[in-house]
Parts: sequence; C-alpha cells; structure tokens
Amino acid sequence: MVDSPSKPRSSPVTSSGDDVRDQRLPDAERSSADAIAAFVAQARAMAPAAQGSRGRLVFALDATLSRQPTWDMACALQADMFREAAALGSLDIRLVYYRGFNECRASGWISDSAELARLMGKIDCRGGQTQIGKVLAEARRHATAAGIRAVVFVGDAMEEKVDELCAKAGELGMLKVPLFMFQEGNDPVAEQTFREMARLSGGAWCRFDPGASAQLRDLLRAAAAYAAGGRAALLRLAGSEAGAALLIGQMR
Repeated sequence: MVDSPSKPRSSPVTSSGDDVRDQRLPDAERSSADAIAAFVAQARAMAPAAQGSRGRLVFALDATLSRQPTWDMACALQADMFREAAALGSLDIRLVYYRGFNECRASGWISDSAELARLMGKIDCRGGQTQIGKVLAEARRHATAAGIRAVVFVGDAMEEKVDELCAKAGELGMLKVPLFMFQEGNDPVAEQTFREMARLSGGAWCRFDPGASAQLRDLLRAAAAYAAGGRAALLRLAGSEAGAALLIGQMR
C-alpha cells in the first residue's frame, strides 16, 4: 500500500461542465522481463479487422490506493496505444476505473491520446475493494452496441466471487470479446482468477513487475494492435515488440 498523494487530483464528474463525459456505472448484474514470459492463457483466433477501420477497446484500471504508482505509469504510457493503432487505422478507448467505496466510472469513447491523458490526470487513487464485476458488466453492455474488440484490465487484486466473475468472462468470450488481464505483483488469488477469466473469454493473462514501465508499455501496445487490426496486426508487431510476440505465441 502506498501513501496517498500529498496533493490529490479531483475526479471528473458529469455535473461539473467538463467536456469529458464521465458516468458512474450501475452495480454489476447478478447472474519482470521474465514475468512477461509467463503468458499462459490462450486466445481464440478472431477475424482481423479491415485495414483502416476503427477499433474499440475498453481500458479498465483498478484505481484503489495500492495502484497509484501504476496509475501514474499508465498515464505516461497510454499514448503508445493510440500510436500503435494509428498504423492500422484508428482506436477509440473507453476508460473504466473503480476506487473508493462503491465508485466505478466510465468515460465516453475517446479517440485522442491527449484527451485520455487529461482525463486520467484528474483522477486520484482511493482506498477500496475491487469492483471487477462492474467492469465486466459494462464491457458486455457495449460488446454488441459499440462493437468493442477487446478489454484490457490492469490490476493487482481480486476480492469478489470468483464464479460470478468467470461467468461474465465466459459471456464476453461468447461475444468474441477477449479479456487481456495484466496483473501487477504476485497475489495468488488474483492470479488464479485472472488466468481463468482470460481463458474463458478467449483472452490472455500476464504478470508484470511493479513499476516495470517497459513491460506494461509493450503489453498495452500489443493489446491496442489487436483491437485495431486483430490477429494479423499482432503478427506484424511481434517482429519488433516483445509483448506482441509473447501474446501471439500463445494464440491458437
């Protein structure tokens, strides 16, 4: 657990007049370089997106207090996702984050890295439990309506009912929306759950070292390439990016 920032940043709210759309999500429905090499879950082969088409990606982050260092790191790295996608077409990202007591919010669709960085820079991490179920429910709502191609989740813990999360992950798999579960640290409960969620969704799991910006950057770039151009894009990126090579190496 890290200390909270000495100068907290305010969270965007819908009523503030801010031009970034932000909404509180409803409750979930019932129903190291070496570490990166630990990609173990397989992802179903999906039809690649057409060259020049727009990809849509849900970028979900645990913003509880222990996550502040990685949140700041993700703020610095998120532009790489847009840059990678630009070679294939373009990318729209919907930021989803949870923190504090029962707070889970989502932005509108963002197509500009500066806008995403501006939004993330206004958010401070706060203590609280995980709310991964809400993230999955949000992704499912947009899977068909908005045509999302993948969900990226970055977190270090899991404090919810495993079977419920796995059921939602399986539903995303049926909708051909893979979960890329990027785990910071070594929590065994989180690892077991994230691995299974990735498997059920047809996605991938990987652990990265705390503070390892190069590892996280490669993973985010690979996920963005997949969202923008499918499996074929990952194959092209794998020639120069370790994250993409490790990911595509586990795909059927």
